[in-house]
Amino acid sequence: MSRESDDLFDCIVMADDRFHVEGYREGFNEGTRQGMIDGRKHGASHGAKLSMEVRFLAMVSFYYGFGITWKCLLQNNVDAKARKRLKALESLLGLIQKFPHKDPQFENLQEDMEKVRAKFRQVCSLLNVPTDFSDYVKSGGSGGMSF
Repeated sequence: MSRESDDLFDCIVMADDRFHVEGYREGFNEGTRQGMIDGRKHGASHGAKLSMEVRFLAMVSFYYGFGITWKCLLQNNVDAKARKRLKALESLLGLIQKFPHKDPQFENLQEDMEKVRAKFRQVCSLLNVPTDFSDYVKSGGSGGMSF
């Protein structure tokens, strides 16, 4: 009987330790699960912001390259149409140079980007160039280059 009572008291005395270990294990597992959920949300949120910033910078870089190329092509032309086109190109390049490249949290980023897009569409119209290059990219253009 003394052996049974020792086991019974041992079970009671050790219950605190068992509950502590069980509670720790459950808390650790729940914390790990919640941490994964929170981490996934945080990563998705910051990844989306970073993606947006990269997209803006890529578009601005594209517009800048487009503008510089056409400016080089038109700068030696002396006719009135070429001068008007050149003036619009210089306006586009001016907007791009004022664009806040270094500050992706700039409060007017969307508005400034829309101004650049609008000016780009105007320049394309003056140059009789389509604003949508998807047909060129899909077909591979000349030389099979794709993005």
